[in-house]
Amino acid sequence: MGILDEDIQRIRDATDIVAVVSEHVQLKRVGRRFQGLCPFHSEKTPSFSVNQEAGLYYCFGCRASGDVITFVREVEKLDFVGAVEKLASRAGITLRYTDTGEHESRKHKAALYEAVERAVEWYHQRLLTAPDAAKARAYLRSRGFDGNDVRRYRIGWAPEGWDELARALRLPENVFVGSGLGFLNRQRRPTDAFRGRVVFPVFDTEGRAVGFGARILPGGQGPKYKNSAQSAIYDKSRLLYGLNWAKGEIVNADEAIVCEGYTDVIGFAKAGLPRAVATCGTALTGEHLRLLKSFARRVVLAFDADAAGQNAAERFYEWERQYEIDVAVAALPTGVDPSDLARDDPQALLRAVAEAEPFLGFRVNRVLATMPLSTPEQRARAAEAALDVVREHPSDLVRDQYLLDVAARTRIDPERLRERAARTRRAAGAKSGDRRADRAQLRQPGAPGGRDSIREGPEIEALRLLVCRPDEVRDWLFEELFGDDLSLAAYRALVETDGVRAAIERADPAAGELLRRIAVEESTAEPLDVVDLLLAEAGRRAITELEAEVRLADDPLAYSQTIAWLKLTIEDLQSEHPSVGSREQLLAWLTQQSEDEG
Repeated sequence: MGILDEDIQRIRDATDIVAVVSEHVQLKRVGRRFQGLCPFHSEKTPSFSVNQEAGLYYCFGCRASGDVITFVREVEKLDFVGAVEKLASRAGITLRYTDTGEHESRKHKAALYEAVERAVEWYHQRLLTAPDAAKARAYLRSRGFDGNDVRRYRIGWAPEGWDELARALRLPENVFVGSGLGFLNRQRRPTDAFRGRVVFPVFDTEGRAVGFGARILPGGQGPKYKNSAQSAIYDKSRLLYGLNWAKGEIVNADEAIVCEGYTDVIGFAKAGLPRAVATCGTALTGEHLRLLKSFARRVVLAFDADAAGQNAAERFYEWERQYEIDVAVAALPTGVDPSDLARDDPQALLRAVAEAEPFLGFRVNRVLATMPLSTPEQRARAAEAALDVVREHPSDLVRDQYLLDVAARTRIDPERLRERAARTRRAAGAKSGDRRADRAQLRQPGAPGGRDSIREGPEIEALRLLVCRPDEVRDWLFEELFGDDLSLAAYRALVETDGVRAAIERADPAAGELLRRIAVEESTAEPLDVVDLLLAEAGRRAITELEAEVRLADDPLAYSQTIAWLKLTIEDLQSEHPSVGSREQLLAWLTQQSEDEG
């Protein structure tokens, strides 16, 4: 199965790569390029660069490179077709396929998206206008949500009838059931999945409606929350409510806030923190963290992490290592939802996030805060309890820092605590420590260097100019000026195709790698200065060849005049004000020599 090539090209032409990348990376314009921290490896100094005109990116740290389709594939972990379809939807382009069977499968998926979207609008209008939704509107007002909030988040009302949505939408059975909007009862009649509930539409990162979270009204029967069933478009372990709205703010802040409820997300936004997302009725998973890693390096947990810490600590530390993120905890008042705090004391909510502690620090502080420290016995018990928490962390350096903190707060000699901690860890078994060491060794960076691994000089600078300012240099460049095979191959690919993207596709792998890097680099050089340097180097190569021929020639004088002229011409080109005549004459001579040899 494939997508027509012309449609793929339409996608590339219609998509602004800077806009797409900016949803995952905070970019800053530097000259004619954009730079930011690479989303594909951990770094503190930006080495990721984007060429908006050519639609290409390149990382000088890990050498990740490609066009906007490649970027979406890597960031979203999609196959090629999935990435193209996502960009097509974004650009409003209808794709054409070469395989009918696969196309039918994707058409069915599109029908599911359309069905959920229709349900979103039907539920939403029902909340806004229907008399039976009055109690739902009152409930939302009591939670501090006004009409603007309802419209922004497209909140809806699922009436209490058994099949009101089914009768309103009249969807094919396979679409109605496959989209999670309902099921077939024992009489094989379509029955609504949600009844008598306020519904919160869930959207994927692309902004497509994929499912719902539905809350029962106070006093209603059944579980407090009900979520859409798993479907071809809804996977709660991979979805985060609100990410479609919050991803830009998350990228800008390099921080995501994770909470548990849909109303919490809205509350955070109303309090001035529009970078909150919520899990869709499930515990936080590694897939959620992998998804958030595409947007930020710091995740703040805004739920009862104290209770979760007893069972999830090992997972959190592993996620920090695996996804190279920092997990922190906002110390919210016990028993208070973020949505309520946003309504009653928004400043307290802002402080809780601003003062969020690393996950281990939060747990240690909770242990010490709940234990008396008045007597030596109490301080010893508190230290033991705190050490039990500290021991869970896989890094010995991190453990030691918190051990010093525990020692200071319990007034116990740090060396005594270190001995105690060491004995306990040895008793737990050295094998697990060996395994951690093995994993740490495997994690050592081994990517080859970027800029330094490719030869620099006037040939590379000429290629940069040919990519970013072709009109200023094209007429002065010829194959004879490139003595390096790699640079020559890249030059040929550029002049034989239309644009750097086509040149990359045409070039061999090594030249393509060089072009991908050059495509995102800026050149501030004066074109004629670069041409003069190229000519001088080409002239020196010619002199070396002529001097070799002199040693074998019957008439050395026939070469000496040419060598002398070349040396004078090169000297003129290297002077402060080289003459145009020298430049043109040497270029003409080099071109003629190449033709004679050919």
